[in-house]
Amino acid sequence: MQHTLDWSVAVFFCYTRLARTIFFDAVVAGTSVGEAAALIGAARDTGTTWWRQSARMKLNSGRAGGGLLNPPPPDVQWVGRGLTAVERGQIQAGVQAGLKLADIARSIGRDPSVISRELNRNKGPDGSYYGSIAHAKAAARTRRPKEFKLLANDGLCRRIETAMDEGWSPRLIAQVLAVEAAGDNTRTVSHETIYQALYVQTRGNLRADLAQQLSLKRQQRVSRTGTRRGGNTPFKEAFKISERPAEVDDRAVPGHWEGDLIVGEHSGSAIGTLVERSTRFTMLLHLPGRHTADEVAAAMIATMRDLPEHLLRSITWDRGVELARYEQIQLALDTKLYFCDPHSPWQRGTNENTNRLLRHWFAKGTDLSVHTAADLKRVQDTLNKRPRPTLNLRTPTQALAELLSQAA
Repeated sequence: MQHTLDWSVAVFFCYTRLARTIFFDAVVAGTSVGEAAALIGAARDTGTTWWRQSARMKLNSGRAGGGLLNPPPPDVQWVGRGLTAVERGQIQAGVQAGLKLADIARSIGRDPSVISRELNRNKGPDGSYYGSIAHAKAAARTRRPKEFKLLANDGLCRRIETAMDEGWSPRLIAQVLAVEAAGDNTRTVSHETIYQALYVQTRGNLRADLAQQLSLKRQQRVSRTGTRRGGNTPFKEAFKISERPAEVDDRAVPGHWEGDLIVGEHSGSAIGTLVERSTRFTMLLHLPGRHTADEVAAAMIATMRDLPEHLLRSITWDRGVELARYEQIQLALDTKLYFCDPHSPWQRGTNENTNRLLRHWFAKGTDLSVHTAADLKRVQDTLNKRPRPTLNLRTPTQALAELLSQAA
């Protein structure tokens, strides 16, 4: 009885694979999803589900109405050593038979690395591999000129605009879209494509003013260059960054902070920024008057004094006179302040990056004194709810909450 059941299961899976192969071959050749499903006695909805699971390529009219848009020739070898449709069919047979990559490669006279790259590039969202679909995907990648994705996808453009209005960078947008799409290439876009739409005329349907939402507010792309601020600090008796514990560098232990000021148009206009290195959680210091040493010390103590001990191990700051009362801060918070080397802002890389993100709300050359404490709290919360690639797309708020719950 058991042998009979096993044989029935094997026959069912073989039939399903054959039926899907016939279905996919027909759709890729230009047959509509409904007609291709009818060829194997399946419902149109079944064919639609198969297409979404294994292909997710754009169809002629709607998601299930027509065949594949721009189907490839029956068998073309675009580049000198490119795989042909016949070879991809042989790879499909080998994969479905459970053969090793080396055995598949040997059967078609190819290197195993070619088979490995082919499977990585052209597997479906569900992990399946069908030769006709793979051949169509390869043809679409090779076809020139390529359709610019942001010219014909208004929904994707609106999603990008919303994210950029929240201060997200094109790279972060591309990473989050890739996670949300779960393999659906029609809902993803590279950060380079977004930049092209922002800086190249007639490229895409993004708003014309969207480049102003970038942190640097540039009207055109420029090469990366750096500038250094001059000036020395009088803190000869303070702890130097070279004396900071090694645990700070690897971010394995939470509770180590970096801080600095964002300075506005007027000398008395500034906002203090504090970033926890492990979680990237950000706190903003409201400095409504001048940013003197006394005012900065008072604001820092008021903001950080309620942090638990394990989240207040050290603070690293630039060599600015606003921290002249560092001994008072150390005593009040029971922590240590370390100061960077002169002209070395990269030693506070986490804080520098955060300050750049904050320029989305606090642009250079503006009067920062107009922002209230409530404004700063709103921006702080928005930034802490922003997914971070360095946190595997978790938010700083989520990362900090995990640390607090562990301590509790």
